[in-house]
Amino acid sequence: MQNSKSSLPALTLGAIGVVYGDIGTSVLYSVKEVFGSGYVPFTPANVYGVLSVLFWTLTVIVSLKYVVLVLRADNNGEGGLVAMLALASQTVKDKPRLSSALFLVGMFGTSLFYGDGVITPAISVLSAVEGLEVISPHFTKAVIPLTLVILFLLFVVQKRGTAGIGKFFGPITLIWFFCIASLGVHQIVGHPEILAALSPYYAVAFIWNNPGTSFIILGSVVLCVTGAEALYADLGHFGKKPIRLAWFSVAMPALTLNYFGQGALLLANPDAVKNPFFMMAPGWALLPLVIMATMATVIASQALITGAFSVTRQVIQLGYFPRFEVRHTSVKETGQIYMPLVNWGLFVAIALAVVLFRSSGNLAAAYGIAVTLDMLITTMLTFFVIRYRWKYPLALCLLATGFFFVVDLAFFASNLLKLFEGGWFPLLIGGTIFTLMMTWRRGREALHKKLQADALNLRDFLESAWRHPPTRVPGTAVFLSGEPGTVPNALLHNLKHNKVLHERNIFVTVRNHEVPWVGLEKRVEAEALGGDCWEVIIHYGFKNEPDVPAALALLRTQGCKFETMETSYFLSRDLIIPRMNNSMAHWREKLFAQMHKNASRVSDFLHLPSNAVVELGSKIEL
Repeated sequence: MQNSKSSLPALTLGAIGVVYGDIGTSVLYSVKEVFGSGYVPFTPANVYGVLSVLFWTLTVIVSLKYVVLVLRADNNGEGGLVAMLALASQTVKDKPRLSSALFLVGMFGTSLFYGDGVITPAISVLSAVEGLEVISPHFTKAVIPLTLVILFLLFVVQKRGTAGIGKFFGPITLIWFFCIASLGVHQIVGHPEILAALSPYYAVAFIWNNPGTSFIILGSVVLCVTGAEALYADLGHFGKKPIRLAWFSVAMPALTLNYFGQGALLLANPDAVKNPFFMMAPGWALLPLVIMATMATVIASQALITGAFSVTRQVIQLGYFPRFEVRHTSVKETGQIYMPLVNWGLFVAIALAVVLFRSSGNLAAAYGIAVTLDMLITTMLTFFVIRYRWKYPLALCLLATGFFFVVDLAFFASNLLKLFEGGWFPLLIGGTIFTLMMTWRRGREALHKKLQADALNLRDFLESAWRHPPTRVPGTAVFLSGEPGTVPNALLHNLKHNKVLHERNIFVTVRNHEVPWVGLEKRVEAEALGGDCWEVIIHYGFKNEPDVPAALALLRTQGCKFETMETSYFLSRDLIIPRMNNSMAHWREKLFAQMHKNASRVSDFLHLPSNAVVELGSKIEL
């Protein structure tokens, strides 16, 4: 959550670097791709029309939809598609089928984030390095290798955390916005008449006179709103006011000036259409501008990588992914994490995209389908929030979200034309992630039913144990159980092999909820079972940091003596054997079994100490 002690200027500067780093680099390729598509004849009237369409796209989608409307739909101060999904599903929890459908759609939207997360860093860094081609054609062969090296170095330093470099994000991005605004002003001074394109008349006239062309180029126009979802996703880090202030005072004015500067350049020099952004700069400034653009795109990519770590951990806590290794890179900020598997998986996918598409123009063909579908899903979920949570009149809700839905649908439909030109790539990534999510969820449900069918009742078991009590040894034993009221396999194994029971036993079940945060006052539920045995349920939101020892320390206030140094932790791990049955397809059973086998230890995820003992449970056939 955002730090209440941080000043508004500091938070605004942070928002400039993290939230708007991505959209701030869209000037590198947006205008170039619209005119480079070949569908828009190069005429002064079309330059005015395209610039007006770009400006009003920024206004409608970013300013009105995200900054004004969607930012209001916070979930306990948190934003992002997962937070929106939890908020929407809670508002219709009295309608189970609708709630399940919304959750399914929301998780699919979340999986598309990874598809967008592959294309955006690739096109951003590649477009910046392509500026070398403007300096000299001899640099063309170096573009792909240099892009891969920059991306590799970016992913190598992830294990060191963002704390050290994060403080530079805001200032560097602020300088970047100053640079692109200055470039735009320099060109506008020569052709100030280009500012007439601020009027929506030119956008409407262009669409009216060229309806087919307008529909087709929406697939390129959408490039100007890359990273718009970050506005909502980073709500919890900065808050509404800094994000809004950063947009209206810095980001949008700078973007507008640069786009109109590119338009002024095109009026004066139509040949600049091959790369209008870099050709705005004088010769002496080209190399520094390429370096500055590369730094800006790296920052934009860094924000997305950090977001991938955060979203993955949230999905894990919601039960849709196995528990990957999580390394904490800061002793002060729990949100600063590093996930090796996610990090290098993302790098491989991004490197594959760079090698496969080889230019920002080709990548532009792949960009759009995933992000516009995410925008559609966000709009749909927003309707349920404002209708059922805020209790606004139906007509107003339909009017507010219906307008944005039509706009998003138009962009999505246009981008579908690029499906076979590269749009399949982010959809393939998103579909693969969604399949893994659903397989893991279905597998866990099947495993849960199997364990429940064979489980022993905990109270009955303890009552029978007290009739012929085993040897009690000093200390506290903590047994993790997937379901309260059942006997953990680790307890049975301990009694079977060691023939002893600790003097104090705590049976712990961890519950993750569809809310961002669960406060300490609601963190722990404890019930005494007799014989110095306790049943404990620990509650976490998807933004909470799971820490079982810290949660158990709260038991001291409820009468349970808990000494960390005298505590042993016992976990059960079951061997999953897939077999043909009616619950899941055989290939999904095998996939779940492999994911379960490769999952990292639960102790890494729940902050358990090194004395946690993993007991291998019985073989379970799905």
